[in-house]
Formats: sequence, structure tokens, C-alpha cells
Amino acid sequence: RQLPLMTGLFGTIASALTGTLRHRWMGWLVLCALWLAGCAQPTPSAPVEENSWNGRIALQIDGQASQSFSAMFELRGTAQAGGLVLLSPFGNRIAQLDWKDGHAQLVSGQDTRTSDSLDTLLQDVTGTRIPVTALFSWLKGTQASATGWQADLTGIADGRLTARRDDPQPTATLRIALTP
Repeated sequence: RQLPLMTGLFGTIASALTGTLRHRWMGWLVLCALWLAGCAQPTPSAPVEENSWNGRIALQIDGQASQSFSAMFELRGTAQAGGLVLLSPFGNRIAQLDWKDGHAQLVSGQDTRTSDSLDTLLQDVTGTRIPVTALFSWLKGTQASATGWQADLTGIADGRLTARRDDPQPTATLRIALTP
């Protein structure tokens, strides 16, 4: 009699064997499978940095020349020292921005630019001023003031952040969706 769930080579072998021999054969297969599973090592997970976020970012700038920008991102550090990597939907690096000690560097494609102002380089990437210091507070779930910006932190526990700038014009909406 053939076992209903067995197919292929094992099914052929199992149907050829009878009684006790079949049970021994199945026992050896189970024992080998358990032995192989016991040899598997779990992959160590990378330690999560306290000041590290990644997900999707979208920026919509309204006005006569409406602009929109969206990318995946990896952000680490603080407003004083850190880095931001922007990635395409396919995972290709669009730009990398690093800053420390009042010095900022933007690498985009073959171009590298440096500045004493993180805000200036970030504006070059996104097309508008982003309140960097407030952004780090918002990502931690803390309300922070930024001239002209209002942040909605009601979704931060679910990894969602929305901030809107009404002044100066044109208006801008920043949306962030964090990945766990």
C-alpha cells in the first residue's frame, strides 16, 4: 500500500518497502531531518541603533511649480552628527548625506558637495527646507517646534509621521512611514 503524502523518490522507496522495514526507513529519515535542522545556526540580527530609522519618505511642495519627492531612507544619528541615505524603490543609492561638527557632505552619483550647513545641502536634495532638529524629535514621538511647521504625531506609534509647512509659501507636506 502506498502512503498518500509521499511522492517522488521517497514515495517509490516507501512503496517498495513493507512493514517493519518501512517504519525503520521513515524513522531514519526523520532522525536525519532532525539532525540537519539541529545543525542550522540562526543568523545573528544586527543590533538596532537607538537613533536609527528607516522607511519611506515623501515630500510634496505645492505652488505654481509643484514638486514631489519620494524615496526609501535610512537615517541615523542626531541633528548634530549623523547620516541620511536615500534609496530608489529598487534599493539603488540616490544620495548620501553625512554631517558632523558643523560640516556636511552630500554624495549623489558622481557629485560630491560639502557645506558648513546641513540645512542647505538637505534643501538641495529635497527642494525645500526641512527642520532637521525637529524631525529627530518627531521621530522619537516628541513634539518640537519648527517655524512654519506643524507635526501630526498621532500615528507615530504605528510608524507614521506627517508634518505640514504653511509658512513660508509654498506649502509643503512631509510624510514618513517607518519600517519595523
